[in-house]
Amino acid sequence: MIPVYVISGFLGSGKTTVLLHMIKEWKEQGKKVGIILNELGDENVEKHLFKEETIYELLNGCICCSIQEDLKTALQQFITEQEKNPTDVLLIEGTGVANPIEIKSTLLSADFIDQFQLCSMIGVVDASHYLEYQSVFSSSKEIRELLREQISSSTLLLVNKKDLVSERENQKVFSKLEKIVGEEVAIIPTTFGKVSMDILTKERHQTVSFSSAEVHEKDHVHHHHHHIHALKITEVTLKSRKSLEQWLKRHSLLRAKGIVFIEDENKYYDVQFAANKARWHETEKADTLLILIGDSLNVTELHESAAIQLI
Repeated sequence: MIPVYVISGFLGSGKTTVLLHMIKEWKEQGKKVGIILNELGDENVEKHLFKEETIYELLNGCICCSIQEDLKTALQQFITEQEKNPTDVLLIEGTGVANPIEIKSTLLSADFIDQFQLCSMIGVVDASHYLEYQSVFSSSKEIRELLREQISSSTLLLVNKKDLVSERENQKVFSKLEKIVGEEVAIIPTTFGKVSMDILTKERHQTVSFSSAEVHEKDHVHHHHHHIHALKITEVTLKSRKSLEQWLKRHSLLRAKGIVFIEDENKYYDVQFAANKARWHETEKADTLLILIGDSLNVTELHESAAIQLI
């Protein structure tokens, strides 16, 4: 059976950072890693981070609904590939608005339960934004429910970006999370997704089960992410980094990521925008692309605004 680790968490929480950390550690141990990545948009803007890896990309939707069959196909392809190119472990990263319960149900279905061993469901929480998402004044009911589903389905919780908030706020976040998951689930504070592999890979499959009651409830699940949209903008050339940050903040986006060219610096940057903050990493020349993700985006307005100010 192939060991599987599922990584979930809301938009911008740091899932990919944790994923890359696990890949690096396993490769140093001489292990071969398989990866399934899911994106809301029709292009994976972070594929440059996985140049040396064999990945299966599931685009244009969430694992847990519109491309559920694509996940099954990817898993079947993975099994077939094992015969000629064995892999030691499989990592699955859902979109920031995916409900991990649906990934779990697929892995534990009759088609795959004898092929895969679901070892752990790792949930990543953004400590710097979690309390804001819990506020009725700054988030929607759908987002709050989705966050709770992602957290409650985790067998390990990483509270990331703890360095961005005070000790008092960290304690508030921990207190709220403990009320959701109880004492059985370990809650680990992290910065930049750094955590011991001993903790990440501790087998928690004993707690990963799928009861008949859960199956029954799954039939009545309402997917809350249908209102989350992804918009792609290509050929993004900007005068300065400041101009992009100001534009992103004006449109109340949950997440933005991509590669842009900054004229004033004559450089290409990998930009990651979450929690109303942008992080920049210089990168090699590439096709520019920006993916915008938000709650009920006004697509027409964004296109018009981008045409005037960004492109």
